[in-house]
Amino acid sequence: MNTFRVLEIKKSVYEGNDARAAALRAELKRRGLFLLNLMSSPGAGKTTTLLRTIDALGAELRMGVLEADLDSDVDARAIAPRGVKVIQLHSGGMCHLDADMTRQGLEGLGTEGLDLVVLENIGNLICTADFDTGASRNAMILSVPEGDDKPLKYPHMFSVVDAVLVNKIDAMDFFDFDLEKFTKRVRELNPRARIMPISAKTGEGIAAWAEWLRAEVRGWKEA
Repeated sequence: MNTFRVLEIKKSVYEGNDARAAALRAELKRRGLFLLNLMSSPGAGKTTTLLRTIDALGAELRMGVLEADLDSDVDARAIAPRGVKVIQLHSGGMCHLDADMTRQGLEGLGTEGLDLVVLENIGNLICTADFDTGASRNAMILSVPEGDDKPLKYPHMFSVVDAVLVNKIDAMDFFDFDLEKFTKRVRELNPRARIMPISAKTGEGIAAWAEWLRAEVRGWKEA
């Protein structure tokens, strides 16, 4: 009977990325540059939320944006008219960004003089949560139409984030979304996560989100 070995590579791949991510995070800390990793499923409203964030904070924070996608430059074209530095990153078919890709993106963007860079990660709730990008903080957006059961289906994503934005609350009446039940599910996975209901369409809740992000950037620079 032929014999074979089973080689577990998942752990070693993650460990290598984790080390590079930690090095990148330490470098950004020394430079006083805050990197936000923003994740969500496709259609949850990342780009619209990001536009609202730029409008809320752009006058006081020098911002840059890394737009990651499998292909196209649609998102970068939407961001560019706001006057912030932006670069489109194509992942070559990969469903996530890792620390090395993020570093390449930051180098391509040019971060001299910036206070805050937002990485709009590729749209999915699975592998983006698995790879540390070296970000200062991780945030995710869940839209009301996706349902309040997503913490049960994608627990790792909700476990690794520092903030959860519940977007499209203006459509709450049209969907069976229980915010209290959702909050309880997130809290069971991640008691420290800040949960903020917003509507990127109407602007509701954006002030609270902007204040949280403002405080995080300030704390990152001062600590």
